[in-house]
Amino acid sequence: MTRRTLLLLRWCVFFLAFAFLYVRLSDGPGLAAFSVQNDVGGLTKPVVIVLLLMLVNWGLESRKWRLLVRGLEPISIARSFIATIAGTAIGLITPNRVGEFAGRVLFLAPEHRIAGAFATVVGSIAQFVVTVSLGMMGFIATILTAEPDYADPMAAAWIGLGALVAFSSLLLYFNPQLLHALVARLPLVKRWERHAAVLDRFSGSELRNVLLLSLARYAVFTIQFMLLLHECAGLRAEEAITAIPVVFLIGTLIPTVMLTELGVRGSVAVAFFNSGAHDAAIIMATTALWLVNIALPAMAGAVILLVARIRSARA
Repeated sequence: MTRRTLLLLRWCVFFLAFAFLYVRLSDGPGLAAFSVQNDVGGLTKPVVIVLLLMLVNWGLESRKWRLLVRGLEPISIARSFIATIAGTAIGLITPNRVGEFAGRVLFLAPEHRIAGAFATVVGSIAQFVVTVSLGMMGFIATILTAEPDYADPMAAAWIGLGALVAFSSLLLYFNPQLLHALVARLPLVKRWERHAAVLDRFSGSELRNVLLLSLARYAVFTIQFMLLLHECAGLRAEEAITAIPVVFLIGTLIPTVMLTELGVRGSVAVAFFNSGAHDAAIIMATTALWLVNIALPAMAGAVILLVARIRSARA
């Protein structure tokens, strides 16, 4: 990637990220929900806590990414954190935030970026494994504790399908050489097969540590959501603990484009928090979680991508 191409990419991400946020925030049901609440000021304390937990969340993710790429090149804690936040800007404007890895690998040396992208995929699979596994547990718990007429006759089929997805992703995660073999067979990515060799370097202990970091991240944003649901909708922890993993699971599995992600998450949350709480309050909590964990880091990431020193390959 030449210097001119890299500069163009950075400006495009900057403008697209802020344009998306403007469209999303200027006309969205989530922000409208704030206006119908009587005590928005009462959210100050929980929002401060959620903001602090956001730093913990992305700190854990940056630690995970640093662990994954350390076999390619050493990277400082600070640069790893900056790269992780920068990735959220590109993730914001791509479906299901799949572009996060692209923003991160720009902070590696040009010759390591493709291999770094493959290493980053391992971290994404780890987070997916945690989300699917705990989501299925939450779904099973929801079915078992539901009223007889609430249980879906297809519940067993969905549980079986979810278990299969969870098992397959877990198998792929702990055997990344299978992903390497897949890359070698796919025509579109076969030319990068030599870079995918990085997948063969991860030890079992490294993979376990990355999975534990993914689990810690999951715990952090679960606590964030519980706090916001309690303050916005009056939901107690025991009322939300089984539904939250299902909301995260469906939000992960449903393909979303950038302009519909927030709406999808809000709709899913309303559907599963069957507690008599006002729909607007649940959407408000979902929006607040998105603002803190996605929108704010993405704004910071867009600025970082614009001003950071990023090496370009020679033309």
